[in-house]
Amino acid sequence: MNEQLDNKVHIREFNEDRDVEVVEKFERNCETGFTKGISISTNMMGDPLCRIRLYPTHIMLVAELIENKELVGVVRGTIKRVGTGCEGTYVNIGCILGLRVSPKHRRKGIGLKLVKALECWAVENGAEYICLATEESNVASTNLFVHKCDYVKLSSLVILVQPIRYQAKEPSLNVRIEKLSVDQAISLYVDRVGRKAFYPGDMEVILNDKLSLGTWVSFLKEDDWIGLHNKEDNVFTNRTPSSWAILSLWKTCDAYKLQIRRKHPFKCFRATLSHAGAKLLPCFKTTTCDLLYAPFGFLFIYGLYGEGENLGELMKSLWWFACNLTRKVKDCKVIITELGVSDPVKEYIPKGPSNSSCINDLWYFKKVNGPNDENGRWTMTQPITHLFVDPRDF
Repeated sequence: MNEQLDNKVHIREFNEDRDVEVVEKFERNCETGFTKGISISTNMMGDPLCRIRLYPTHIMLVAELIENKELVGVVRGTIKRVGTGCEGTYVNIGCILGLRVSPKHRRKGIGLKLVKALECWAVENGAEYICLATEESNVASTNLFVHKCDYVKLSSLVILVQPIRYQAKEPSLNVRIEKLSVDQAISLYVDRVGRKAFYPGDMEVILNDKLSLGTWVSFLKEDDWIGLHNKEDNVFTNRTPSSWAILSLWKTCDAYKLQIRRKHPFKCFRATLSHAGAKLLPCFKTTTCDLLYAPFGFLFIYGLYGEGENLGELMKSLWWFACNLTRKVKDCKVIITELGVSDPVKEYIPKGPSNSSCINDLWYFKKVNGPNDENGRWTMTQPITHLFVDPRDF
C-alpha cells in the first residue's frame, strides 16, 4: 500500500451511532454531484447498513482523512454461503457492494485501499472467493478490480426493466399456473436449480422472508403433476411434467421515494443510491409521468428456470401472469429481473414496450483462500450459464 496514502487516510469500521448522517450526506454528494435537481432517497438513507443487514456476516468500512476526519470513501461487504451447482458443494463468497469515493479525492488510491481492507476482512471471516458486479460501461471499476486487484470475469448479466403500466397479455389457455408452498419451492429449487446453478445456500431464508410474495409454476393442462396439491408431499419434485417453468416474486415497493426539484429532471439525473436503483430510470426514457409518483417501488422476478420442449410457451405464460399480478401491488411501478447472458430462459422473456430497458452487468471473482486446486477452481474454468440471482441484493 502507498505509504504516503497510509499517512493521510485511515480505514475504519462504520460507527452507526455517529456516522449515519455523515455517510448519508456523503453518498448523496457522490451519487448526484448536484445540490439541485432530482434525487432518489432509498431505504439506505438513514440506514446505510440496510441491505447488508440481511446477511449474518456483513461490514461497512469508511475512509477518512487523518488530518481533519473528513469522510472520503465507503464500501460495504457481506459473506454468503453459495452452492456451486455441484451436488453438496458450497463455498463462502465475500461480496463487495457500494464502493464510493468522494469526487475530489478520486484517483488517489483510496478506492484500492478500501477494497484491500474489505478483502482482508472477508478472508479473516472464511471467504474463499470475493465477487462484485459492475456495469459493463464502468471503465473505472474494471481498471480497479481487473488491473489492480487481479479479479477475473465470471459471467455477463442482463438486467431487464419493464414498466407495468402497459397492458400485459393473459397466460396461454393451454397452461396451468399453480402457487407452491414455501417448502415445495425450496425442494424444487434445491433439487433442480441446485444441480446446475450458482445459487444462495440459504434458499429457505429468501423464500420465507416477508418481502417474498411467493413462487409459481406453470405446465401444460394436458399434463399432470402428481403430488403438487399435497402440500406435505415433497416427492413431487421427482414427478415433474415433461415441460415446466418456475419463478418467484420479491417486493421492494417501499424502498424508493422520489423528489423532483426541477422541471427537466433528466438533465441532472445521476445513479441512485443502490445497485438496483441505478437500473430503474432508463425504462422511463419515453415518459416522465411516472417520475411524479411517490413512493416509487418495483417487484423483482427471480428464480426463473424451466425444463422441456415447451419451456418457451410456459415461461412466457408465467411471465405474463407475474406481470398482471404486480399490477395489484400498491406503489409498484416497474418489474425487474436479472439473468445470465447465456441463460436459455432469457430468450423466452417477452419483450416489453418501447420504454423498457436492458442493462448489461459483469460479475468479477477472485480466489482469496483455500487450496490452489486447479480442478476445483470452478469460477475460472467454466462459464456460469444459470444464475439464481439473490433478490436481497436488490
